[in-house]
Amino acid sequence: MAKTAGKSAFVFIFITILLNMIGFGVIMPVMPQLIMDVTGEDVSHAAKWGGYLSVVYAIMQFFMMPVIGGLSDRFGRRPVMLSSLAAYSFDFFIMAIAPTIGVILVARILAGAFAATFSTANAFIADISPPEKRASNFGLIGAAFGVGFIIGPGIGGFLGEHFGPRAPFYFVAATGAVNFLFGFFAMPETLDPENRRPFEWRRANALGNFKQFAQYPIMLPIAAVLFFGQLAHWTYPSIWSYYAIEKFSWSEAMIGASLMYMGLMSGLVQGGLTRVAIPKLGERRAALIGLSITAIGYLCFALAGKGWMIFVILTFTALGGLAQPSLQGIMSRTIPPNAQGELQGAIAALNSLTMVFSPWIMTQLFAAFSSPGEPFTLFGATILPDGAPFYFPGAPLIFAFVLELFALALLFLAFRQIQRPREEAATAAEEAAEQPSPTNI
Repeated sequence: MAKTAGKSAFVFIFITILLNMIGFGVIMPVMPQLIMDVTGEDVSHAAKWGGYLSVVYAIMQFFMMPVIGGLSDRFGRRPVMLSSLAAYSFDFFIMAIAPTIGVILVARILAGAFAATFSTANAFIADISPPEKRASNFGLIGAAFGVGFIIGPGIGGFLGEHFGPRAPFYFVAATGAVNFLFGFFAMPETLDPENRRPFEWRRANALGNFKQFAQYPIMLPIAAVLFFGQLAHWTYPSIWSYYAIEKFSWSEAMIGASLMYMGLMSGLVQGGLTRVAIPKLGERRAALIGLSITAIGYLCFALAGKGWMIFVILTFTALGGLAQPSLQGIMSRTIPPNAQGELQGAIAALNSLTMVFSPWIMTQLFAAFSSPGEPFTLFGATILPDGAPFYFPGAPLIFAFVLELFALALLFLAFRQIQRPREEAATAAEEAAEQPSPTNI
């Protein structure tokens, strides 16, 4: 039975999620300059390091999220949440004073591990919320994600431009420390001792989530659509700041403003327009329209010649947000009700996996085509020994465009496979109806 907790406990969880998302977004406008400061290299080489930092962060998120969730089932929500928050705040302080790229790399590894508290936060909300209020409370937590991503880049851009690239890290460390003190007094323990379970490594296996797709083969094409679509999507956080500096000479504040606008438009579409457009268009049509708009957007970003064009394109590409909820809706209707939770876990794991690979690929492509002539390697293999044949920093966006076209092709295949079982079932029903009834024989 869920324990009652004061409003301050819920506010603490909301702020914790909010700060985690702010911490993710606040460093995006300033990370290129910080890397260039500690390495002494230009923006194209800084992008390579940016890819490494993104990959190690994503790997730790992917593997540590089920581990931290399991630890909270063993030791309770309060100690796990507070310990993670304290470590996360300390980690940002280490990044703020880091003298070398090696220290920043270690700090990002720790940040990824200790930022994986979303599963514990969701468990806490489930503990304290009666069944009829859980959906609305989970919705508020989802709002913290969106708000954090909108305001995070703006804060990072402002602090970075006026106080230097390390200032945003000090900001996150300080606010995290204050939130830790708030949570120490406001967050109760909500998991009764009799409801705790031993920690088991086999249950904390992130790769186990993918078994859900194997159990329902009809979902595999749509899962592939999500995979390639998300591979393309991570182009934005991976190379956006580096691309803006290289092509438009944008400042930290300008980069932060563009990311804020991106988050705002995405929030308007996903939080408002999807509720109206998807029922009218239908899930299939909305998914096709969303993926098509997204693909066109990548191409436009790659070819944009002026900085102001970026904001026009962002307004248009926000409509691509119709695709993700439509695809999830289609998938959720192809499996039984008692498998819905596992499906959402599998989708989350799929998204996390793309976050591991995409930043590496996109940053290495950007580096290669921003400094042509240098050997281009990927995952240890030399792809172009003589380097890129020409200068084109928009190359990752073109690659994202190709990935999105491939996702569109897979979506058409998925719709055919979903339609075929329905047609076969309808034919079987018609044949059964035509058979004479036993009572009429």
